[in-house]
Amino acid sequence: MSAPTYKVLNPATGEVVEEFATATDAQIEEALAGAQSSFEAWREVDINERAKIVNRVAELFAERAQELGEIMTIEMGKPLSEAIGEAEYCKDIFAYFATEGPELAADREIKSFSGGKAFVQHLPVGPLLGIMPWNFPLYQVARFAAPNLMLGNTIVLKHAESCPRSALAIQSIMDEAGVPAGVYNNVFATHDQISTIIADPRIQGVSLTGSERAGAIIGEQAGRNLKKAVLELGGSDPFVVLDSDNVAEIAQTAWGFRIDNTGQACNSNKRMIVMDNIFDEFVAELTKKAEGLVPGNPLEEQEGTFAPMSSRRAAEDLHAQVQDAVSKGATLHAGGVLHDGPSAYYAPAVLSGVTKEMRAYYEELFGPVAVVYKVSSDEEALALANDTIYGLGGSVHSTDVDRAGKVAAGLNVGMANVNTVAAEGAEMPFGGVKRSGFGRELGPLGMDEFVNKRLYYVAD
Repeated sequence: MSAPTYKVLNPATGEVVEEFATATDAQIEEALAGAQSSFEAWREVDINERAKIVNRVAELFAERAQELGEIMTIEMGKPLSEAIGEAEYCKDIFAYFATEGPELAADREIKSFSGGKAFVQHLPVGPLLGIMPWNFPLYQVARFAAPNLMLGNTIVLKHAESCPRSALAIQSIMDEAGVPAGVYNNVFATHDQISTIIADPRIQGVSLTGSERAGAIIGEQAGRNLKKAVLELGGSDPFVVLDSDNVAEIAQTAWGFRIDNTGQACNSNKRMIVMDNIFDEFVAELTKKAEGLVPGNPLEEQEGTFAPMSSRRAAEDLHAQVQDAVSKGATLHAGGVLHDGPSAYYAPAVLSGVTKEMRAYYEELFGPVAVVYKVSSDEEALALANDTIYGLGGSVHSTDVDRAGKVAAGLNVGMANVNTVAAEGAEMPFGGVKRSGFGRELGPLGMDEFVNKRLYYVAD
């Protein structure tokens, strides 16, 4: 048996809590065979019957929210209240697809100019591989699994090596909800085994949420094997403030979203672009939020504390990016302290004066650092917002909705928002452009990816 690489390492303490062995090749084959054989039966189950099972999955996420939250907090440091909220959000996602799925997957008649009737059918394609990240251990799985279970696809799920307990908890929920054996298969696969799974002719598609580097590797392997891929990768979303009649309030909104999940969210507002006449006040308000914070236990949240990042390495990498900027002239207004190891505490920071010579200008800062830029016109704000290799989301804020709308309309992103940091909900499609990846999850588009859009024509 392979040496354990899947392990629970509490980032608040640096302690290894539990280790799990990686799958054997025989176990991988068992999962693939099960996904294929169960697909033939699962696809024939009426979608309304599948909906009942998916809805029970939703209920179990809500019933176990406390337990699931504690698992995530210990595995990757997420504040407990946020972790419980994530589990409850998964309930909403599964319930949405259970309710809306039958209509979303229904046949759609299209115009025929040659007589007869023409329809586009939405049929399952077969077993799929999901490769999921550590930052939202439940939510990322939910938005991939829920629509595909409804469609009648089957799933082989490879979770992050740092989230094995979350992975097993999801499998337990699927089993208890009545998802048939082989329809959802958790595997503690190695990287080599992932390549084997992608190449296997039984697998019909692969969905990855992760880094650019991982996306490039998986996308290449999927393309080589003629498999469809959905890639949800990094982001450096702009948060543009054109004007405000309450700078303290908009700064609070910006700060709250930036430090959510300890700044480890792909669609976090990593670049705050603020008009010059309110810039100083905005930065001062952010600085107030960041000053004086101390490390805290994410299982016992207290005001004035912050949670650890997911790992010591992640904290060290973020610290290096910030220090690079400071060494080249950027201003660190507050925070930015890497606390002693082996824990992963990094004090939430406010940074300004970032220029193109600094890593922080183009690289994604995947942690609690608010980078603030000063601009003097709407045109300059838009140009800066689009000056990135990423294109996930972005938001524009103003007391004048039309003014904000004109800037937001020019954002080269997959999700543009006016006067809100992000439109969130199970019904809202999620995904990006450029190096943020391709494909969509959630909402109506979430059931439009791994599906055979078959033309069905009946002649007169």
